[in-house]
Amino acid sequence: MAWYNRVFNLGSKRPTVKRKFKTQRSYAGANTGRLFADFITSSASADAEIKDNLRVLRDRARELARNDSHIARYLNLMISNVVGKSGIRLSEKVRLDDEVNQGKLDIRANKLIEDAWKQWSKMGNCTANGRLSFLDCQKMAVESLARDGEVLIRKLKRPESPFGFQIQFLEADHLDEDLNKVNPATGNEIKMGVEVDKFDKPVAYHLYKNHPFDKTYMNENEHIVVSADEIIHLYMPTRPEQTRGVTNIATVMANVKQLNAYLEAEIVAARVASSKMGFFTSPDGDGYVGDSEEIDGNPVQTANAGTFEQLPAGVSFQSFDPQHPTSAFEGFTSSVLRSVASGLNISYHALSNDLTSVNYSSIRQGSLEDRSSYQIWQQFLIEHMIEPIFAEWLVMAIDAKYLTLPSDKADKLISAATFIPRNFAWIDPLKEMNANVIGLQNGTVTYSDISASYGRDTEELFEQHQKEVELAKEYGIELAYQPFGATKAPIEPIIEGGDEDA
Repeated sequence: MAWYNRVFNLGSKRPTVKRKFKTQRSYAGANTGRLFADFITSSASADAEIKDNLRVLRDRARELARNDSHIARYLNLMISNVVGKSGIRLSEKVRLDDEVNQGKLDIRANKLIEDAWKQWSKMGNCTANGRLSFLDCQKMAVESLARDGEVLIRKLKRPESPFGFQIQFLEADHLDEDLNKVNPATGNEIKMGVEVDKFDKPVAYHLYKNHPFDKTYMNENEHIVVSADEIIHLYMPTRPEQTRGVTNIATVMANVKQLNAYLEAEIVAARVASSKMGFFTSPDGDGYVGDSEEIDGNPVQTANAGTFEQLPAGVSFQSFDPQHPTSAFEGFTSSVLRSVASGLNISYHALSNDLTSVNYSSIRQGSLEDRSSYQIWQQFLIEHMIEPIFAEWLVMAIDAKYLTLPSDKADKLISAATFIPRNFAWIDPLKEMNANVIGLQNGTVTYSDISASYGRDTEELFEQHQKEVELAKEYGIELAYQPFGATKAPIEPIIEGGDEDA
């Protein structure tokens, strides 16, 4: 090859130029630029994230529950709306299976079970310590779940009880979150006190025998191992492999703490502003010259409202008159509380008790969303607490001869049980009732739907109406309205005109 061919690379292939293209992320949320530098993330498992924070979060949630008015209101709202004044009630609906009465309700068995359950639910019967009714148990479960994130219920065989069965509530503190190892006896992994098999199913709970922070037992506490069959571990997991529960207050804890600090500062500032104060200044620099007393070595001048003191010669008065609260106070606190309410999954007007800017439409929408949230909690409580307790109670009550029912029918009796949660009051009863009338006429609503909205059982409702009609006939009283329509003429709903918010 000629020298010029070698120098200028003539006749050879054109060299490949490697171009560098900056890869653009498909999701803006995955941006790692300067504006996202403080967006700290973690790929840790649910248990890894919980383990080191569980006790601190639980303790802080309890502190806020004791001393913060909004968190206290949140917990009260949860108790009153999920449980209510009467709690979640049993409605037994077992049916006969003999040839003559096939499919008919077994009135005797249903009443027998309902009466026995009502008796067991009374204070002194259902819990081992005798201090709680089952209504109290439901309230405690809801409050513990919302505040602590979890609670333990131990199912106990109690021969001394006529029912043979009682329960015991244990705070989440009894579960040792620092106990994380492999059990050498079983080969199972212990996660924060919960022993699980290879499928992550709890098989045992490693509990402190006494509360770990009770001063009486702090130096002499020991672990006991309780089979998972005896424990109801109530918590709402947010990740598939989560072993322990986290307080609902965790997401709003920082905002609530900062809001409390701001409110305290504003209150102190307002107190200072309402007290007309000033400083004495001396031209010769001799320091404070007024009559005073000392507190912690600092001179304090007292002033009586409505009086003016003559100043010494050469002394001038400099006013100190800050203006508090600021004009932005209400808007700022409302904004923070809206964020807190969102984090707690509750409407702002319910949490703040502020109804100044609501109308029928807005309060109805907020209330319906709140009800949906409460109903989720109700269903969770039924499925994860009440139904398992009822199933255990029924078997034990039959074995103890308190219920004179065949033991081989226990499964059928358990599956026939339904539980009715509390009802919710209507915002505008007339509108809601008219909607029910239309729903019954077009078939989109049933009597069962309506009675359930009142927290009633349909059969119970029909029976009560029948009794009242017969009672009216007995006393010769003509009812102003016959329930469920005395005639076949359709009931015309009342249609209101005009703006519903007027």
